[in-house]
Amino acid sequence: MSDSIINLTIKDWAVEDRPREKLLNRGRNSLTDAELIGILIGSGNRKLSAVDLAKQILKHVGNNLNELAMLEVKDLQNFNGIGEAKAINIISALELGRRRRALAASSKPQINTSDDVYDLMKPKLLDLAHEEFWVLLLNRANFVVKEELISTGGVAGTIVDPKIIFKKALNHKATGVILVHNHPSGNARPSKSDISITRKIAAAGNLLEIAILDHVIFTDYQGHYSFADNNML
Repeated sequence: MSDSIINLTIKDWAVEDRPREKLLNRGRNSLTDAELIGILIGSGNRKLSAVDLAKQILKHVGNNLNELAMLEVKDLQNFNGIGEAKAINIISALELGRRRRALAASSKPQINTSDDVYDLMKPKLLDLAHEEFWVLLLNRANFVVKEELISTGGVAGTIVDPKIIFKKALNHKATGVILVHNHPSGNARPSKSDISITRKIAAAGNLLEIAILDHVIFTDYQGHYSFADNNML
């Protein structure tokens, strides 16, 4: 018997390897880009399964989903097995992803002043009887990527580990950090320890090229104190 290549359809795959079953059993993150597109396509052609056809399309755009999102219906119909309906499915899914990213970006607050920091942190720090230390992780345009609670203490203070701050900043690819903590006493002036830890964190940030843009001390009734506004950084 001569050797031959047998093209298996997705139905011929082991159940655990089929994209739909894989998503149900292992979660959406377990699927490759090709497998996700394969689900959208549904079926391939005589030679290729839906996933193999998806791989062919991805190869055409250099495995770049942004490039794929720029294709029109007629571009996708150039692939054998992709008709108008399947092309529309792919474009619709990618457009939903684009709109989701745009919505997420527009919902992120932008920090321009220390007042912006104070207003943003009010829901978290107002009326607390204990100290909390937070960081705002910012991108290059000063949009807040993430708000992170670093530590919780008592009435008089809380312990801050700079390593935790910069680990979170690196994880979220932040280029700037704003430090925020509250004074339950109502006194907005920084203590000696506040000044010391700020200088320590700022020095570490310089080494990592992550800027400490401000340290804002939050109080309920006396407003706030900004290290940046008072040239303390």
